[in-house]
Amino acid sequence: MTADALTLDKPDPAEPSGGGRVPPGSNRPTGRGRGRRRRISISTVVLFAVTAVLAAFWLLPLAWAVLTSFKPEGETTAIPLQWFPTEWTLDAYRSVIGNSDIGLWMFNSIVTAVITTILVVLVSSMAAYGFARTTFPGRRILLALTIIGIMVPPQVLIVPLFAEMVALGLVDTYWGIILPQVVAPAMVFILVKFFQALPTELEEAAHMDGASRWRIYWQIVMPLSRPVLAAVSIFTFISTWNNFLWPFIVTTDPNAMTLPVGLVAVQGGYGLRFAEIMAAAVLAALPLLIIFVLFQRQVVRGIAHTGLSGQ
Repeated sequence: MTADALTLDKPDPAEPSGGGRVPPGSNRPTGRGRGRRRRISISTVVLFAVTAVLAAFWLLPLAWAVLTSFKPEGETTAIPLQWFPTEWTLDAYRSVIGNSDIGLWMFNSIVTAVITTILVVLVSSMAAYGFARTTFPGRRILLALTIIGIMVPPQVLIVPLFAEMVALGLVDTYWGIILPQVVAPAMVFILVKFFQALPTELEEAAHMDGASRWRIYWQIVMPLSRPVLAAVSIFTFISTWNNFLWPFIVTTDPNAMTLPVGLVAVQGGYGLRFAEIMAAAVLAALPLLIIFVLFQRQVVRGIAHTGLSGQ
């Protein structure tokens, strides 16, 4: 056999033989790659299963509350428990809307939540920008003291805050509900982390062009911070809307009550009438549900931009 024949009979190294090794550049999946994909698939299935179980624990009580609000009162305590009403009715909603001031309470909650959100965004962003972009004696100590405020239970401050509101004549007023909630150290911390991650080139260029610190903050930093500001706004609005303890302490006039405080009055007035109680709870949660559905992308994007999602 000639040398040419021997050369032609050699297997092409680019073609994998039956028991040969796969070339490095080949797209053929190896056993190790297939095993890795199987492990990822199994972990994904387990993750979805755990998430589904956790979601069920949260959704089942919510579903029961919504379905109960459409039941006649006699069916709410029926044994055995019936998930779906045999007769769908809006009597509970009519009773809550007609026999309570839930419209006024909802208006009070909207006013206090909107004003609190605006003030928290302004105050927290200015404080965070100062901590992130300026240098002054005691800056680290002051920032540490601000962050320590996250660990202080709000209940500790109830008595001094109430005494202060009485001295200022702000009991049973919107400002009495709003002002103590404007201090938000958690939001300051989130914004500090975000501002520190922003590049400084634009600010330095604006400063060289003669822009003041205030103009840089308002016209450059704030527009760049829209994702995290949206997240802070939504978190603050939800927290203020759901806040019960402080509005309960500082309001005694029914006309100044917020919705969570009013729901306690509804529960006390209706006793154990579960249909009315659940109807009031559904009405109270409806605005938050709408906000979350409309702005859930902004919330997720804001969390990602803060740099806290992996911590």
